[in-house]
Amino acid sequence: MLRKRSPLIICGAFIFVAWNVVLIFVLMKRPSTQGSLDSPDEPGNTGDGAGGSQFGNIMNEVMRVANAFESELDSQKKILLQIQSHWAIWENKGGVTAAKPKSQAEHSAPAVIPILVIACNRVTVKRCLDKLIEHRPAAELYPIIVSQDCGHAETSDMIASYGSQLTHIKQPDLSDISVPPQHKKFQGYYKISRHYRWALNQVFNTFSYSSVVVVEDDLEVAPDFFEYFRALHPILKSDPTLWCVSAWNDNGREGFVDPGKASQLYRTDFFPGLGWMLTKDLWAELEPKWPASFWDDWMRHPDQRRDRSCIRPEISRTLTFGRKGVSLGQFYDKYLRFIKLNSEFVPFMKMDLSYLEKKKYDESFVKEVYGAPVVTVEDLQSGKLSGSGPFRVQYSSPDGFKTLARNLGVMDDLKSGVPRAGYRGVVSFLSRGKRVYLAPPAGWSQYDPSWS
Repeated sequence: MLRKRSPLIICGAFIFVAWNVVLIFVLMKRPSTQGSLDSPDEPGNTGDGAGGSQFGNIMNEVMRVANAFESELDSQKKILLQIQSHWAIWENKGGVTAAKPKSQAEHSAPAVIPILVIACNRVTVKRCLDKLIEHRPAAELYPIIVSQDCGHAETSDMIASYGSQLTHIKQPDLSDISVPPQHKKFQGYYKISRHYRWALNQVFNTFSYSSVVVVEDDLEVAPDFFEYFRALHPILKSDPTLWCVSAWNDNGREGFVDPGKASQLYRTDFFPGLGWMLTKDLWAELEPKWPASFWDDWMRHPDQRRDRSCIRPEISRTLTFGRKGVSLGQFYDKYLRFIKLNSEFVPFMKMDLSYLEKKKYDESFVKEVYGAPVVTVEDLQSGKLSGSGPFRVQYSSPDGFKTLARNLGVMDDLKSGVPRAGYRGVVSFLSRGKRVYLAPPAGWSQYDPSWS
């Protein structure tokens, strides 16, 4: 196809040049519409009276020809740019990558990344919205869409009070959902899943955005929340081994994260949620099989994850303040209320994040984890270990993992065999100021979904 079309493009470029040569010749030779133009230097042309009028006609004609010439050149320039664009496309199709001019890359329009706030019946959504608006660098780059379910009037009024600072949409289907008898008490989870499906369809199919950051109405965001997602947006778009970027660290409690490494990012096989970015392409994959309930655990199943990972931070960029909800405070009192919210602005856009590329990351990660000395929980708790680590605590069974996790103070549940915040089965955290890797034996190859 490239060989057949290339001569056509060359021919088009030749015709373009020839046309402009003819055009210049015609415009330069075109006679005046007001008769012959006498030279202002001829006898009798003194610049007054008729002579002045003739000189003015000359100048008017020159300006008219110049304007026509400029207009035609502008039109032809557009044609040439189209030819140039098609030429680049044919080159790329033929296996030749055309270099993008630096100036074009520098001046390309930045991506618009909308924030979708999932809301229901909590007027405390005001805390979430206030922080989003406070830290938002530009409304046009980060439009806020609040999708409300439940039909709660007071919450609706609160959202509407923000006026043009956000877009307020309402889930139209507020009916009860028919659920299995054993799931009667889980009706709320079914409604949440239905709402997510509707809201994400609005963002991608009605508003036609290409990516979105999803935030629940009980989340407060960090000062560099937008910077974080902006910097990771192109990585998510280009890396097929990733399927989300999350602002959340499941083990991000005070004392379990390194305050000196606010810029450190990790790959994780566990879907964290709680402030996460996905693309339209991923939604096109997930939407046809979207579950009736428990959508977040469904996301953690191997059939959805498909060996892809998410990016997560050392220190969370979101904090949940919603103890009350359909989960009835599950994990909140023991874990979630102690999550540390990042307070230091990290300029991620200026940083080299290439270390997150899978091959590079895996090589470094495996080397560090399995190069660390194996220690016991008792060794860590005795205070006799010198240095800041890293140290490795090893497990080889689901019960072994849960026992060690509980003793070390990190979350002990497994979803389809994947530990929270884990990567390649490894959970990274601080314990008494020392970096610890809770890890399976060397040679790990895959998760066992029965470990749940």
